Amino acid sequence: MIESPVERLMKVHPDLEVWWDSSPLVYDKWAQKMLDSAEPNRRAVLEEQLQRLYNTQDPAKSLVRGCTTNPPLSLTAIKSDPKFWNEWIDDLTRSNPDLDPRELSWLTYKEVVKRGAEMMMPIWQASKGRFGWISGQLDPRLFTETDIMIAEAEELSGLQPNVMIKVPGSTQGIDVLRALAAKGISTNTTVCFTLPQIMESARATQEGLHLVQKGSYYVPETVDLSKWRAVITMMVGRLTENEALEVQARRRGIQLTWQEKHWFGIAVFQRAYRLLKEDGFPSKMLACSMRQGPLVVGKSRFWDLEKLAGDVVFTCPPYVLEPLFEIGDNLTFEDIETVQVPSRVLDKLMQIPYAIQAYDPNGMWLEQFNDHPATVDTVANFSKAMVGLEEYVGQRAAAVRGREPVAA
Repeated sequence: MIESPVERLMKVHPDLEVWWDSSPLVYDKWAQKMLDSAEPNRRAVLEEQLQRLYNTQDPAKSLVRGCTTNPPLSLTAIKSDPKFWNEWIDDLTRSNPDLDPRELSWLTYKEVVKRGAEMMMPIWQASKGRFGWISGQLDPRLFTETDIMIAEAEELSGLQPNVMIKVPGSTQGIDVLRALAAKGISTNTTVCFTLPQIMESARATQEGLHLVQKGSYYVPETVDLSKWRAVITMMVGRLTENEALEVQARRRGIQLTWQEKHWFGIAVFQRAYRLLKEDGFPSKMLACSMRQGPLVVGKSRFWDLEKLAGDVVFTCPPYVLEPLFEIGDNLTFEDIETVQVPSRVLDKLMQIPYAIQAYDPNGMWLEQFNDHPATVDTVANFSKAMVGLEEYVGQRAAAVRGREPVAA
C-alpha cells in the first residue's frame, strides 16, 4: 500500500482528525473527477487512496472523521445533482402551497444536511459518537439574532444525532454557544479568525457545560453529554488574506511577504491551540480555509498543513486536497508543539493593529467581534450563498405554482 499525504499527515499525532469540507453528497463525483484528470500511471494508486480517505460504500472504514458544510457548499451540492433536487424541491412546493421561497429553501437546506448526516452516520455509530459528525450552519444573515439562532440550532440538531451546529463567532454567537452547550448540543464555532473570538468561544462553551454539571434550573434534567463535542474553527486564509492586513501594513511602511502572511495564520492558530490545552478547555481547534504555499526555494509547500499538525482537526475541501495529493510526497509534516514562528515575523506583525487584534487574547472586546473585517467579508459571502439558495428554490417554486419568481 502506498500511503497518501493524508495518511502521512495523520501519523503526526494519534488524535489528529481530517474532515471532508463539503457535502458528502458530492464526494464520489469529486473523486471521479480527480481520477479522470490524473496521469494514467497514477490512477490505480490514487483510486485506492481516495477510497480509503472516504469510502462512501462503507463509511466506517474511512480515514475521514467528520464533515463540515456551509451555505455555499450546500448550494453546490444541490447544483451538482439538479435532476434529483429539482424534483425534490418541486414535490416540496406542491406539498406546502402556503410556504414562501425562504421557508422552502430552509427546508431544502435542512434536507441537504440530513442526507449528509445519514452518510456520515456509520462513522458516528462505529466510533460510539466520537467521530462522524457533520456541521450544519445557522443562517449567516441572522448572526446577531440570539433567540432565532438557538431555535434554528435546535431544528438542525434534531435532524440526526450526529449533526453539530456551526455557530458564528459573533458577539451574539458567544451567548448561543453557551446556551447550546447547556442543552447538550454539539457545536462548531465558525466565522472565527482571532484569538479573542476563540477564547470567548471556549469559555462560553465551558460555562454552558458547567450549567449542566451544577444542575442549574435553566437546564433540563435529561441533558446527555456522553457524545457531546465542540470544535472551534479558525478560518486561517480568510484572516491572512483580508485586505485590511495589507492596507494597515502599508500605512506603517511595512511590506509583508507571502511567507510572513502564512506565518501570521500559523502563529494565531498555534497560540490558540496552546492556550486551550493549558487551560483545559473541552473545545478542540479546527483549521479551515487553508491555502497552498508558499514557494520555498522554488518548491511549492503547504505550511497551513505542514506546520499545524497535532491534536487538531483539519477540514479539507477539494481545493486543499487536490494540491495536497499533487505535491504531497514533497511535504514534511511537523508537530504544532515544536514549530517556532520566527521572532522577526512576530515583531513586524505586532506593529499592525489588525494582527494585534488576532494574536493578542485581549486584542478585541466582545462587542467588536461583529465589525472585524474578516467577519464582515465572510458573513457577506455566506449570506450571498443563502440568498442564492433562496433564488434557486424560488424559481422552482414559481414554475410549479405557475407564476413569476418572488424576489429572495
